[in-house]
Order: sequence, then C-alpha cells, then structure tokens
Amino acid sequence: MALKIVFLILLFSFRFRLSLSGNGQTNSMESVPDLQKSMYMVVDGYPCVRLVNLSGEIGCSNPGRDKVVAPIIKYKNNKELGLPSAILLSMDDVHGFFSRISNDSSFASNVAGVLVESRVEIQHKLKGFSPARKFPQAEFASYHNTTYEWNPIGSGIMWKSYNFPVFLLSESSTSTLQEIAMKNEKTEKAYTTNVAEFDVVMQTTKVGTHDSESCLKEETCLPLGGYSVWSAVPPINNSSSNQSKPIILTVASMDAASFFRDKSLGADSPISGLISLLAAVDALSHVDGLDNLNKQLVFLVFTGEAWGYLGSRRFLLELDQQSDAVRGLNSSLIQLVMEIGSTGKGFSQGNKTFFAHTQVSSDTNEALDALKLAQESLKSEGVTVSNASSSNPGIPPSSLMAFLRKNSSTSGIVLEDFDTVFANKFYHSHLDDSANINSSAIVAAASLVARTLYVLASDKKDSTSSALSSINVNASLVEELISCLLDCDPGLSCELVSSYITSVDTCPSHYVGVVLGEPSSTPSPNQVDDISRFVWNFLADRTSTPKGNTTVCSKDCSNNGGVCIRAETDGKGICVNSTTRYVPAYSTRLKLDSGTWKVLPPNSSDPMGMLDPVWTESNWNTIGLRVYTVQEAAYDRLVLLGGTSVTVLAYLAIVLTRAYITKALKQD
Repeated sequence: MALKIVFLILLFSFRFRLSLSGNGQTNSMESVPDLQKSMYMVVDGYPCVRLVNLSGEIGCSNPGRDKVVAPIIKYKNNKELGLPSAILLSMDDVHGFFSRISNDSSFASNVAGVLVESRVEIQHKLKGFSPARKFPQAEFASYHNTTYEWNPIGSGIMWKSYNFPVFLLSESSTSTLQEIAMKNEKTEKAYTTNVAEFDVVMQTTKVGTHDSESCLKEETCLPLGGYSVWSAVPPINNSSSNQSKPIILTVASMDAASFFRDKSLGADSPISGLISLLAAVDALSHVDGLDNLNKQLVFLVFTGEAWGYLGSRRFLLELDQQSDAVRGLNSSLIQLVMEIGSTGKGFSQGNKTFFAHTQVSSDTNEALDALKLAQESLKSEGVTVSNASSSNPGIPPSSLMAFLRKNSSTSGIVLEDFDTVFANKFYHSHLDDSANINSSAIVAAASLVARTLYVLASDKKDSTSSALSSINVNASLVEELISCLLDCDPGLSCELVSSYITSVDTCPSHYVGVVLGEPSSTPSPNQVDDISRFVWNFLADRTSTPKGNTTVCSKDCSNNGGVCIRAETDGKGICVNSTTRYVPAYSTRLKLDSGTWKVLPPNSSDPMGMLDPVWTESNWNTIGLRVYTVQEAAYDRLVLLGGTSVTVLAYLAIVLTRAYITKALKQD
C-alpha cells in the first residue's frame, strides 16, 4: 500500500514539472523566492510619506503597525464604497477625490489606499494641478496681505494628513493596474479578487510621536535639510584685511516639493532658475578682467526653501555667527540680493518676457536700470523685462522674503516668468517636469542675468559696449543641464554630471531630504545629496582663477585658498583657486546635542524663527507596494467544508465496505 502512495506522489510531481516545462517555465519554481515572484507582483511607484512639524502631521501613512491589503477598484465619483478598497485614481479626479475625503467621512473610512495613475504628457489635457496652497508659505511674507492668491489653482492637499497610503504609479504600472481593476469589476461576484498590499508603515505612527519635538526625542524622525552652496567671482582672498567691496548676491533654489516624495522635479519652480544661474556663471567665466570688478559677485544656491525657507534662514544665521561656512562674507556689505525665480515659462509667441518684482530702494533702482541696459543689449533676441504690477501686495514667495524679514531695508529683485499670478500651472506638482518649460526662455533669462551682473559690478553704463555683447550664454549647456537635472535619460549619469561626481541615483529628484550626521561646512560626500555636490563642483570649476592653472589635489590645496574638485571621479581630484563652500541648511530652532536633535525654545529676537514649523520626516523600515490574487473567505470555508465532507464520506464508505466484505467472507 505504501509503495502505491509513493508512486502516486512521484507521478504527480512529474506531471507538475512537465506542465511547467510545456509553458517554458521549467526552472521558474525551484526556490521559495521563485514561488513568491509567481504569486506577488511588485508595483513601481512613488509614495506619499509622513512629514511632521511642531503642531502636527501632513502626508500619508498606513493607519497602524501593519500592512494594508484591499481589493483594487476604479474610482467613480458617484459610487459609495461598501468595504475598504484600494482606489485607482486618474489625475483628472485627484482634486475632486481628496475634496470628497475631507467632506465625506463615511466615504473616507472605506478608503484603504490610493493608486494615482500616470499618463504621458498629461499636462496638455489638464487645466492645471497644484497640491500647494494658493499663497505658498504665506506666514513668512514680508507684508500683511497674506490672502492674495499667487497660485490660484492651488488645492493645498499636500498640506493635509491622510491615514491611508497613497502611491503615484509609474506609466507601466498604470496600464497593469487598470487591467487588474477592470478584471475585478467584471468578476465582481467571483470567488477570487486582486488586491493591493501597501507597506507604508511610518515609525511616528507606530510609536505615536505626532509632532517634531516628540519624534526627535524618540528618534523616530529626522530633520528636513541638506546643504546650500555659495561661490564668489572673483575668489575672495581671506588673508587680505581689505574686504570692503560691496556684494551683489545672486540666489536661486535647488529643492522642490511634491505630494509624492521622490517625484519632486520642480522644472519651472525652481530648477529653471537654478539652470539660469549656472548658465550665467558659465557665461561670466569667459569674460576677461573679472578680478578688476568694482563689486564682489557672490552666487548662492539654497536648498530647503520649500519647507519654511530652511536654506536662506540658516544662511543668515551663519552670517550673524560668522561661521566657517560663510568665511569671507559680511552681511553689512550686501548691497543687493538678486533672485532668479521661475524662468522656464517666459516664452510666448517668439518673445522672452520676464518680470522684475522689487523692494523699492536706491540700490534696487540701480539694478532695474542695469536690467534695462541688459535688455537693450539683447533687443535683437526678443528679450524684454518689465516691472511687476504695482497692484501686487509685494514680492512673490521667494528666498528674498527671508532677507526682508531679517532686515526690511534689504534691496532686492526677484526675476520671474510671471507678473500677478504663477504662470506655472503645476507648481509643487510631479507634473512640473521638463515638458513644462522652454529652454529658450532659460537661455534668455541667463543672458539677462549675466549681463545685468556685469553692468552692476563693473559700473559700465553702455549697452552697446563690446564687453557686454561678448557675454553669451551657451544654449547647449542649458539643454544639457535640463536633460541631466530633469530627465531620467540620461539623468545624473549624463556626461556633465559624471565629469564632476559619482551620483548615487540616475533619476533626479529635488526633494530636500533629511540631515545625515552632524552639520558641517566641510561635510563628507555621503552627507551631501547628488544635486548639491554637482552644484558645488560646477560652481567651484566655473568660478576658479586663473583658468588652466590646476594641480592634483594634496593636503595643501585648501591651505592655499583652493578647493578640490572632481575628487569623486578619479579618487585624486584637481585643486583650483576658488571660493566655493557648503552651508548647512536646516531649521534655526534645531541643535544636535550628543547625537540627538533638540528643539530650541523660540527667540523673540528672531521673528522668522518664531514662525519656524521645524519640519521633520518620519523614519520607516521599508516602503513597498505589491499586487496579488486572494480567494474569498466564504469560498475557503466552502472548500474546507467540502473537503471535510469528502473525508467523512470516504471514511464511512471504507468502514461500510470493510464490514460488507468481512460479512461476505464469513458466509463463504
């Protein structure tokens, strides 16, 4: 009898392997991981994560300590949810869906998770999508009218808290999930269903630390932040006691925000401004006689500006403290702050049009005159710059606000591609990508900035001068920067970036990230993200003097006023004469004490610090999304009942048969 059972098992095993071989999958299930791959489909996507400040939370998280599993259904606006479900949501319905979440608690209680679809060039089909507020970071404005709508299309949904996971699907995953949702709809009464499993368990949710102070204390979160970069033209001689040149500070931002953490591109806002700044620096680097300028040019690229102006506020604090990070700079010498904001949409019907938003002063008027001279020199290229409307309440949301809150008499200009409201209909959205900008507009803005700075720093007032007309922006560099900083192909593996750093990621994302380790003016490369390291190397290279006078890096490089660039690419690097430094960017109300972050009490002498929300990001172990098929519990119970019944009947049949045979044999 035992031999028969063994034979049957071997036969079944052979037939099973033969069936797999017939499907071309002979080796597909030779291990447990292979079995898991056949059962579970991992889905590519970008999560919304939990962020925490002093007063509460925003963003998304699983509601408890466990994974969330729910059937996938396509969202229909008029349909009620009978049971917890994973909602497949098109971009057209995002605003209406989240509005319904806020207003319909019974509907919200059955939302187990959300899967947002991606589509190619969806921007052309949408009127706009901005999850930011109508006046972003209004609390930091330097004027009282904080109800003004700079971003009228803003919904503010990214600033709310959701106790369910939300993923933005990749384009390939979108097609797959649409098929699965359709299949679930067609087989609504079947005994199997396809479910999504969300693993977005946040440590702040698990431990119950729902504000920055408590989560930092329990070490369930880390502060938002990173490293800003500044560079001087010409390099500053720190050994000289005569540091009396007025400073023209040109600033831009390199961090963006989005509802989805790792899909924060910010092509128009603010990366177009960053690219304009880098291209302007490159153009000026080819001009002779920069050592003889009457004013000191300083270029400063902030990070953390989307989260309470972390970069600019920390920079101003470092200036007050005269830390090593800002050695060579003096706040009393800053004559003008010129900010390059969004420039990627300043192109219309062949013309490149920009607007100067100003804080009126004599130095600002001088800067406006310089802008006009630069415009005149670019007249043949169709570049115009106009003063922003006097009906505006003040300057738009920008880093200049931090300077004005620190010192209301600061002279400043913000160059933008809009007048009264944002031209960018996808502000702080994952849709603000390279398709949302025009490279010609960025080239024009860079040309305008480079020539304006030269006029201001050299005091040349002639728009027809040969020196001014010789300042030309490299359009090919702008195109390359766009593909490097905003696209995945080639992304950060592009030749330009690869010539300076070894990037951790290929696909760029401009989310600020979190502070790793103790902040320093000379951080190790693993403390600094790819974008900041690239910007530092690029600026150090382009602002170095004299050109071509380079040596292999040694210990004496920094001692002689030099910096070591390209060190990541060959392990040796090149020593160049440049004043380029990192500045830590994190909340002015945080201090690292014995390895633990502590929140400092508010200081009445620091009005911006009093408003500081102290943003942190929750820790997590893993984040994942996968899809698989499950059977209905009722069907499982039916199978169990059927199996039990068959077993009982088989047992009874055996007993009765044995009794019958035994009786028959006795009669014989």
